[in-house]
Amino acid sequence: MLLNEFLKEHRRVEKLEATVMQQQKGSQAATAEQQREIRALTARLEQQALQIQKVSAQLEAKKSSPQIVLNNQ
Repeated sequence: MLLNEFLKEHRRVEKLEATVMQQQKGSQAATAEQQREIRALTARLEQQALQIQKVSAQLEAKKSSPQIVLNNQ
């Protein structure tokens, strides 16, 4: 009878260990996916920052260039 109880508990522990392993694998996969997403978002932000710099430089160049106004009378 004691052996039966031990075997029941042993199977229960094995099931729990298997569940923990599955959860760890799922967690690792989720973490890897999040890291990929973060890298992609970072790359997009860097591209947008470059575009903002270009537009700012263009605006600054337009501000500093003199403009000629013609009066047709």
